Amino acid sequence: MHIHVLGICGTFMGGLALLARELGHRVTGTDAAAYPPMSELLASAGIEVERGYDGEPPASPPDCTVIGNALSRGNPMVERLLNDDLAYTSGPQWLAEQVLRKREVITVAGTHGKTTTASMCAWILDRAGHRPGYLIGGAPAWTDQSARLGAGGPFVVEGDEYDTAFFDKRAKLVHYRPRILLLNNLEYDHADIYPDLDAIATQIHHAVRTVPAAGRIIVNGDDANLEAVLRRGCWTPVERVGAAPENDWRYAVEGGAPVLYRHGRRLGTLRPPLPGRHNLANAAGAVAAAAAVGADPEQALEAIGSFPGVRRRLEHRGEVAGITVLDDFAHHPTAVAATLEALRDTPGRLLAVLEPRSNTMRLGVHRDRLAGSLRQADLIFALETAGDGWSVAEALRPLGGRATVFRQTGEIVDAVCAAARAGDRIVVMSNGSFDGIHERLLARLAEVAA
Repeated sequence: MHIHVLGICGTFMGGLALLARELGHRVTGTDAAAYPPMSELLASAGIEVERGYDGEPPASPPDCTVIGNALSRGNPMVERLLNDDLAYTSGPQWLAEQVLRKREVITVAGTHGKTTTASMCAWILDRAGHRPGYLIGGAPAWTDQSARLGAGGPFVVEGDEYDTAFFDKRAKLVHYRPRILLLNNLEYDHADIYPDLDAIATQIHHAVRTVPAAGRIIVNGDDANLEAVLRRGCWTPVERVGAAPENDWRYAVEGGAPVLYRHGRRLGTLRPPLPGRHNLANAAGAVAAAAAVGADPEQALEAIGSFPGVRRRLEHRGEVAGITVLDDFAHHPTAVAATLEALRDTPGRLLAVLEPRSNTMRLGVHRDRLAGSLRQADLIFALETAGDGWSVAEALRPLGGRATVFRQTGEIVDAVCAAARAGDRIVVMSNGSFDGIHERLLARLAEVAA
């Protein structure tokens, strides 16, 4: 079968294309631009990628076109598909029908930590010999692929709450019908799609409704918003994970070391290589989810200790003259605060470089929380994009002289490199490429040090 993927260079859609190729299909795709790392992964799999949506239609139409949620009405290829009455589907629907049926699906959902937790869960199961399949909306550091079919047993999928396609406004995660549903947390986000928190909670509850009574729901027991979701109705056994004593799985710091308990029994040390309490929560949830499909919890703890991490999650990008540059995907105030808090435990100044790029940020929904999320940083350098309708500089005014706002990425590079000194850590936070600022910072620091 010939499958054509529109929006193929996105992490989810590119991973889907790799799965389709692994199933033996002929796979091609189109995107506005082909860019690494996904373009390189697709090329290595023999998948042809066309650039731009204005090209001539193929002489022989594909058997099915899979449409990413970045495409909307008005796109030339979308209009052509509709006018010619060609077969099409969404990415999540194709995945559910062609890959996830008859699999023991573990879906990891929530506002924060999905990619890290899903990667940890897949890593644990792989180390335990389960040879899991997975589709992760990021780049695990332990493999060069964001998706694989596995051996036919467990399949770990990141359950994004963003909408499915222009013709299906349900959350992606509603399609997956998991046996195990892991709910990390719930906050308001995706303001371009959802009017309020209740709208997102409704989508989460739609997913809760699909988990069988023979399955398991693993939930952050410290999150009141998730408890409210479960009170809407739950027909599946629930296990709670968190720091509070009443949780089924409880993590705590004892004698300076984090440990994990299950039903009051101490299992062992919980040492995710990534710092911060949020990563303790991610790791505990991953252990609980893996245990739900048969992994030994104590072996899972050993696997967590060797977890190689995820690209763009406190990823070490380089060091020059004693100055370290880190890359982090944080783009929501809660995630920004958690990242900086995690780094605060080590000595040296912390220089935060922020691009408020997400749709929710650009709409100004979190502007009143932005300054508070950055308080752990010694110096803050932020990009202000013209036309956002609100002022990043005004939002950061409570931070006084510690925060400076710029209009151009190059100006930030100049200012950061002028301010940095040996022992500093520069953490770049954005959900985009940020104009390649990481490499530019390292190159400039090398010039200064020369």
